Amino acid sequence: MRLMISGGGTGGHIYPALALIDALKAHDPQAEVLYVGTHRGLESRIVPERGIDFKTIKIQGFKRSISLQNVKTVYLFMKSVVTARKYIKEFKPDVVVGTGGYVSGAVVFAASQMHIPTVIHEQNSVVGVTNKFLSRFVDKIAISFESARSQFPEQKVVMTGNPRAQQVANIKKTGALSEFGLQPDVPTALIFGGSRGAARINAAAVEAIPELNQRDYQTLFVTGQVHYDKIMDSLSTTELAANVKIEAYIKNMPAILPEVAVILGRAGATSIAEITALGIPSILVPSPYVTNDHQTKNAQSLVNAGAAELIREDDLTGASLVKALDGLMLSATHRQEMAANAKKLGMPTAADELLNVLNTVIK
Repeated sequence: MRLMISGGGTGGHIYPALALIDALKAHDPQAEVLYVGTHRGLESRIVPERGIDFKTIKIQGFKRSISLQNVKTVYLFMKSVVTARKYIKEFKPDVVVGTGGYVSGAVVFAASQMHIPTVIHEQNSVVGVTNKFLSRFVDKIAISFESARSQFPEQKVVMTGNPRAQQVANIKKTGALSEFGLQPDVPTALIFGGSRGAARINAAAVEAIPELNQRDYQTLFVTGQVHYDKIMDSLSTTELAANVKIEAYIKNMPAILPEVAVILGRAGATSIAEITALGIPSILVPSPYVTNDHQTKNAQSLVNAGAAELIREDDLTGASLVKALDGLMLSATHRQEMAANAKKLGMPTAADELLNVLNTVIK
């Protein structure tokens, strides 16, 4: 198979694409892959590091208010479609896949106009503007949440789950927590606001540390690189007990997830895929700053299934954080029930399911 894939801007668009590439390579080591992204997005660093052929397109998103920048956006989109057509003619893909972000709009649209089989993957419960636009042109639409089905043309939709789930589903415990001075056999709560950190989650965690110091369970608090120094300065007069560890960043986060008893963090698509694949109880604090509040809807799908608890950012304080953690960390029975419910939502073969969709559209 010759696969052209495009997704950019955030890890939520990039990691599912990488998971699909891994699945394809596992089934067909001779497969050829070309990834098309932007020169400024996260993909410009992550994809080349993986040894995947990578080309870029210059594009930007629409402003939601009336703006002259939208005139430039239309111009860049039309120009990027021309560039995408050039890449398609050179690479000659069997199928073109979009995983979200504005760059995928140009690439997948160009492919559809050239009558190349096309598939898009939607990671969230609320459909993004790019995939909403592309849904009229593509052959198949893969979704991760059932609630997204009604937002697309029904006859094109296939439930596959998020390919990222397959990458983490079979990760085993390796004692990775010991690298941070924690005991592998003691229940551990992970507080993590995403790769860049989350200011409100960090502030609540800092406020909670005096209480967390006194708990029998362990806490691993990951601040994000940009917040770490400021947080450590604010804690300069606070003694950290041996059961509380603070890190700026964890390079291989999936490696520690099987050893975590509870996660408190955001409700992005990648996080949801990982915690359901592994069956980890979670306390979700959706970001209120994302389009259409989709993280709240992502989180609510887990809450409805008894797989997570939800704290709105406005309600998150040190006290509410400790109360939520205590409710799970001090009750193994509650954690086990929630873990089982989370596991039921996981789709450990999601990448293979999406790969099957690609095979059905290739003529």
